[in-house]
Amino acid sequence: MPDTIGTEPAKNCPLCPRLAAFRAENRQKFPDWHNAPVPCFGPTDAHLLIVGLAPGLRGANRTGRPFTGDFAGKLLYQSLLKYRFATGQYHERPDDGLTLHDCRIINAVRCVPPENKPLPAEIATCNQFLRAEISRMPNLRAILALGGIAHQASLRAFGLKPGFAKFAHGTTTTLPNGITLTDSFHVSRLNTNTGRLTTPMFEAIIATLHP
Repeated sequence: MPDTIGTEPAKNCPLCPRLAAFRAENRQKFPDWHNAPVPCFGPTDAHLLIVGLAPGLRGANRTGRPFTGDFAGKLLYQSLLKYRFATGQYHERPDDGLTLHDCRIINAVRCVPPENKPLPAEIATCNQFLRAEISRMPNLRAILALGGIAHQASLRAFGLKPGFAKFAHGTTTTLPNGITLTDSFHVSRLNTNTGRLTTPMFEAIIATLHP
């Protein structure tokens, strides 16, 4: 049977032709990798949803778990463990036993984009899956957007225009439905290596997100 489109993107989701072609290319090069839309990670009854940008080529696209296997996951999961949003140990693989508590992770774009740069049309197309995920979280109270694209995607998921709230690291906006949207620079290697985002800066944000 052909793949269908529902609340989760199908393994062979055709909605973004450029991403589908890149996915097929990587399946040829790396047949043992995940090479498919990356599912969410964490319980649906969580109060916190963390929204990232997109799977990294050798990270989540390889392992099949958000922020797992590349540099960005180190600071994220280290901070979640420190502030009790996670238990276990992070070993950069999906079978490391790491468990999330009261926290769920999703990417604004579920398939890996070339050069880690999704196009505006791809971000818009994939937003339906972010909306669907939000609707599955009855206890959702807070969203942490990692980067400007995640910020805008989160606003779009609630039917809000980009001008409703500008992205700025460390800011928190209360949306019309009462859910709070907190912004952080992305936990990318570029941001951490240049000092744009430091460990204390990111931990300070995570520390505020407990209910």
